[in-house]
Amino acid sequence: MSDTESRLAALEKRVTELEDMAAIRRLHWAYGYYIDFNRPDEVAELFSEDGCVVFLSGEYVGHAGVKRLYGDWIAGRFTGGRPGPVNGLLLDHFQMQDIITVAPDGKTAKGRFHGILLGGWHDDFQDTKEEFMPQQFMEAGIYENDYVKVDGVWKIQRLDYMMQWQGDYENGWAHTTAHLQPAAKTFPEDPLGPDRLLPPEQHRETWPYRQDVPMHFAHPKFGIAFADSVKG
Repeated sequence: MSDTESRLAALEKRVTELEDMAAIRRLHWAYGYYIDFNRPDEVAELFSEDGCVVFLSGEYVGHAGVKRLYGDWIAGRFTGGRPGPVNGLLLDHFQMQDIITVAPDGKTAKGRFHGILLGGWHDDFQDTKEEFMPQQFMEAGIYENDYVKVDGVWKIQRLDYMMQWQGDYENGWAHTTAHLQPAAKTFPEDPLGPDRLLPPEQHRETWPYRQDVPMHFAHPKFGIAFADSVKG
């Protein structure tokens, strides 16, 4: 190649990478909006056919598993299965601080996001509140996700959400034990449970216990060696 051709090829590769990063960012942000408004069918369509969600030490596998988690489990408990917005219910997920790394072949990618949740029920709608849930609560967690390009469209292959803390709004996180606890049974023994549990060594206790979330990306100064040491 001539110097001009080489520079053009490099620019085309970089533009494609930036377009992929923008598409993945849009994909994850769309996921956040769909779960805000309890739309499990739309959430499931963001996943590949063999995709899964890791939540509370369990894996929800395939579109059926995704719908069970976001439909039967979450929408069922928060809205009685109705799509949102639902009067009197706050359930806002903020997705932020994204770091996206596209594989050199452009077929797969990894993404890290920070999620913050504000949730609760208004005084006038207390009859719809779940008994085990505080009236007002906050939560934060970190995603380390895998993505795959299917027929030219980016899909979520593995959405791995690791809760970092929960707090009742009145008492604050310093005086709260998480109301969500790790899964103990799988589907169908538990109709709302995951398809499989994480291995015992990967079991995740919830707040006030913290969990390490290895970073997939290379350090801007020390490079991939730093990322590998963090993973290890």
